[in-house]
Amino acid sequence: MRISVDAMGGDFAPREIVAGSIQAAEKLQGLEKIYLVGDQSAIQAELNKHKGPIPSCIEIFHCTEVVGMGESPATAIRRKKDSSIARAVELVKDGRADAVFSAGNTGAAVAAATLKLRTLKGVSRPAIATVMPTPDKPFVLLDAGANPDSTPEMIQQYAVMGSIYSREILGVENPSVGLLSIGEEDAKGNETTKKTFRLLQETDMNFTGNVESRDLYDGKVSVAVCDGFVGNVVLKTSEAVAKMIGNWLKEMFKQNIFRILGYILARGVFNEMKAHADPASYGGAPLLGANGIVIIGHGSSNAFATFNGIRVATEAVDHHVNHLIEDELKRINPET
Repeated sequence: MRISVDAMGGDFAPREIVAGSIQAAEKLQGLEKIYLVGDQSAIQAELNKHKGPIPSCIEIFHCTEVVGMGESPATAIRRKKDSSIARAVELVKDGRADAVFSAGNTGAAVAAATLKLRTLKGVSRPAIATVMPTPDKPFVLLDAGANPDSTPEMIQQYAVMGSIYSREILGVENPSVGLLSIGEEDAKGNETTKKTFRLLQETDMNFTGNVESRDLYDGKVSVAVCDGFVGNVVLKTSEAVAKMIGNWLKEMFKQNIFRILGYILARGVFNEMKAHADPASYGGAPLLGANGIVIIGHGSSNAFATFNGIRVATEAVDHHVNHLIEDELKRINPET
């Protein structure tokens, strides 16, 4: 297994990306190569900080440019041909790597994958699949932002891709699929969701109908599908609410000594809850539908998130996720 890693992508790159890659090289079985793509001197400086020998499977792939987090994605990919994300994706395109992980500019990762790898047969456009925590089992939300305007046919493809990812990577048997809408009744929603509803009914997926956003965290569905505009709003609103509640609780616990003692007594519960909801443990969001395994990490990815991003990439390759997606789409839509 060979993984290319955008070593310069992310708020804490290359430090945390290099540290997480070393952890992956030391702990994950079957890794033949990890390409750390980026500025050689900066990456080597981080490798030199590691206490102990550097795993032999780690190799630096030098390039001279970086796409900034605020840059226009498509323009940056076209102009910065020697950027770390562009070169990391090219390693997959050229067959030198089996998958790529990047915690850099999300739009640039999507653009690089779309322009260089293209899409799987039967897929109109790749979608970002984000794993979201619930008290029971996590669910997959897609599209989480790659395609603000999605057709019903595209959302049907998201359902197929998300269902396969849920089954193969999250281990959910017969994943349930819900269409995110403004009401559970069949007639609720806009023209896109109504047409999508009919398309999903025609498949033999475990489609359970419309699902409202308030039901997502009750574990009602294994996969929630929508266009990228709605999905991104749901994703960022969820992150903001979780952060607000966390900060709110901290302030309330500080108000008097009794509350501080209460926090100390309940600290184990809070730590467990934090670990359960930590996006770093899910290893980033796969860009499903790209003609290659692409895992997009959060911009604030630390070493733990990087390790898990590489882990998820290896699992997606091992489970032949892309082949399964192509086969299933061909079965459902044989004419495409």
